[in-house]
Amino acid sequence: MSTPVTGAPRVPDKPTLNGVEATWSVRWDEEGTYRFNAGATREQVFSIDTPPPTVSGSLHMGSVFGYVQTDALARYRRMSGWELFYPMGWDDNGLPTERRVQTYFGVRCDPSLPYDPDFEPPPEPGKDDIPVSRPNFIALCHQLTAEDEQTFEALWRRIGLSVDWTRSYATIDDRSRRASQRMFLRNLARGEAYSAEAPTLWDVDYQTAVAQAEMEDRERPGAYHLLRFDDIEIDTTRPELVAACVALVAHPDDERFTTRFGTTVHTPLFGVEVPIVAHRLADPEKGSGIAMICTFGDVTDVVWWRELNLPTRSIITRTGRITQTPPPGVPDGPAWRAIAGSTVKAAQRTMVELLTESGDLVGSPRSITHPVKFYERGDRPLEIVTSRQWYLRNGGRDMALRQALLRRGSELRWHPPYMQVRYDNWVNGLNSDWLVSRQRYFGVSVPVWYPVGADGEPDHARPIVPDEASLPIDPTTDVPPGYEAGQRGVPGGFAGDPDVMDTWATSSLTPQIVCGWEEDPALFAATFPMDLRPQGPEIIRTWLFSTALRSHLEHDTLPWRDTTLNGWVLDPDHKKISKSKGNAVTPMPFIDEFGSDAVRYWACNGRPGTDTAVDTGVMKIGRRLAIKILNASKFALGRLGDGPAPGLAAVADPIDRALLARLAGVIALATAALEDFDYARAQEMTETFFWSFCDDYVELVKTRAYGEGEQRSTDSARATDSARATLALALSVQLRLFAPFLPFVTEEVWRWWQPGSVHRAPWPRVDELGDHAHGPPSGPDGGADDSVLTVVADILGAVRRSKTTEKRSMRARVRLLTVTGPAAVLAAVEAARGDLADAGGVEELQLFEGADVRVSVDLAEES
Repeated sequence: MSTPVTGAPRVPDKPTLNGVEATWSVRWDEEGTYRFNAGATREQVFSIDTPPPTVSGSLHMGSVFGYVQTDALARYRRMSGWELFYPMGWDDNGLPTERRVQTYFGVRCDPSLPYDPDFEPPPEPGKDDIPVSRPNFIALCHQLTAEDEQTFEALWRRIGLSVDWTRSYATIDDRSRRASQRMFLRNLARGEAYSAEAPTLWDVDYQTAVAQAEMEDRERPGAYHLLRFDDIEIDTTRPELVAACVALVAHPDDERFTTRFGTTVHTPLFGVEVPIVAHRLADPEKGSGIAMICTFGDVTDVVWWRELNLPTRSIITRTGRITQTPPPGVPDGPAWRAIAGSTVKAAQRTMVELLTESGDLVGSPRSITHPVKFYERGDRPLEIVTSRQWYLRNGGRDMALRQALLRRGSELRWHPPYMQVRYDNWVNGLNSDWLVSRQRYFGVSVPVWYPVGADGEPDHARPIVPDEASLPIDPTTDVPPGYEAGQRGVPGGFAGDPDVMDTWATSSLTPQIVCGWEEDPALFAATFPMDLRPQGPEIIRTWLFSTALRSHLEHDTLPWRDTTLNGWVLDPDHKKISKSKGNAVTPMPFIDEFGSDAVRYWACNGRPGTDTAVDTGVMKIGRRLAIKILNASKFALGRLGDGPAPGLAAVADPIDRALLARLAGVIALATAALEDFDYARAQEMTETFFWSFCDDYVELVKTRAYGEGEQRSTDSARATDSARATLALALSVQLRLFAPFLPFVTEEVWRWWQPGSVHRAPWPRVDELGDHAHGPPSGPDGGADDSVLTVVADILGAVRRSKTTEKRSMRARVRLLTVTGPAAVLAAVEAARGDLADAGGVEELQLFEGADVRVSVDLAEES
């Protein structure tokens, strides 16, 4: 295949990177460069399930890192001939958005208030938040997320993401709400979704339930308190929960307590009789070996309570305070009245004082540091309260489903492969079903109502469901079939479910949303199951797992074939960058200083799955590389003259053929790396070849490419055409190899001399280089022969070093260059004698056969 050249190159006098991002971003949009062909079939499509970033503030370098790596893979697939389905979404519902709206506008949601169509937020937030109705609050959420989305899109365009912006979506738009509610209703119909009154992890600040996947352990100071229960001493970190104690528990094999199983003791201060029971989760090595079971102090209490069928004595409310009235069986005496209504921390202090006075606290509290459960966005430890919530079966209590999901994990191709263990560990560690309801406002509503009985209470056992055709709905404002608005909340009427779904309940459906599930059958058939899910490792347990779960339950298949996991971005102290840690840095200062291609170069320098520090040194190298591409391209194209470049048939000189042989190896290895989703390896190999091309090959042939030089014995015109054809072909291939990583500078150069966009040009193939790619093997790897270039480049390097050592100009003449070596080396030098002499300024070249390679440089006298 010959190099596609339209005619004489149009090279600017002073190539620059300034303005290339704005220029090409606009042109790509105008030309529809990245637009998906809706008529493509599944065999032609490569579809990517792009992560929808959370729209709640600003993007940081950790976001840019992963998205740029994915974009490099996407650009490669498009150039490889695939119709790329590459949409972008915005994850704009949920707690982060609500908190941002509260802070930004100085408001808080009060669902009891009526909608005010004339409400305007204050110009500046006041000291106290203004209460607003839920519809008004949601309107403010939509307003702010729309502004944030525009900012995010501008950044993604600036950094060169090649997504199809005509196919963007938001997780709170009507399409996403329909998909989320439709899937929930189908889960409900199959018995996979259910509601239950149960112990629930609760964030007292956000006032919402929290799922297992949203928890994190944080090391916090605490203390062990040794308490007397009659003649048994137990250690606890939560003496404030003595009133909630329902049993003591020890391991069934612990000989210290085997004779006490089945007997009872009394709680200190309250005198409530509680049994001593056995359970395998009790740790004989922890504390005194016997523990207090409370309802509920931690998640283990929930397991013990459920499996041992114990009573409930809950004393902590959703506000994080002790209840005013004692639970059943606990006397309303002085001890209770001392803690009733107080915060958990205050109750703990009070209980320690009372237990000390009563003599039931043995010794002093012993300080410890221990892991405490927090909501990942919360500031106070989670509590466990009893509430009615919606759950989705996820294998936490169903071994058959768990095994099926583990098999799905094995079917998925992981890049890098070791990331699969994180998925397996998560699935194996599940101990409860997925809690999907949230007590918030800006989210996808749980799409059910309940009949209200004669007693005025909703009947949760008989939910009223809408028809799928009516979706999306909001049960707090919409009326169910067969009812009238006036029947809301009255006996014999109905009540809407007030909750919304967890944001992951919608984000877990991104393949269904973008592929047009149940709304665009042709698109769905052409794009689902998708080909690739790129994401970060920290959300394997949330986004990847939940998406696999929803697809398994609805479609009985994986939602994608491959997944790529990027590493974390680290700050200078090698700590993970995140907004919550306060060490996040935004990308715009780096883009402004170094350019988008340089920031992309840094991102693609990070190996798949490997943590990478923000490194301006790497960005400087990336900018230097982009500038070198401009200048080297200007030189190469400046040698082509006014007409079309010579074709592949013109390549004849040994050193030119050697370059193409080496380039063929780069094409093969870079292609293999990208097929294996290893963008970093492909960028590295392309860059290594490019610097050698500039430093060695270009320097060797520049005189011949000009049509000059007096030491060549071959036909001058033929030799010049060979050099020019090689320069043109090598430049074409290298621009295409670099295009996934450095899209702006490669587009800039490509348009100097080629039609259309480099990003729609075909990915380089070895067969473009014809017979030059298949020389005799040069080593055990069977690669094509590039020994001529290797040998001559080494000798030219020796000449340069000699000039540097003698502190002479690189233009200094060499009176005599002597090369001694094996016959093969001498043959290589002889084949490129003219180029070596021109590049090194060599007046006389002598060759002598010998066992070892030696180079002697005798510089001419300075004139």
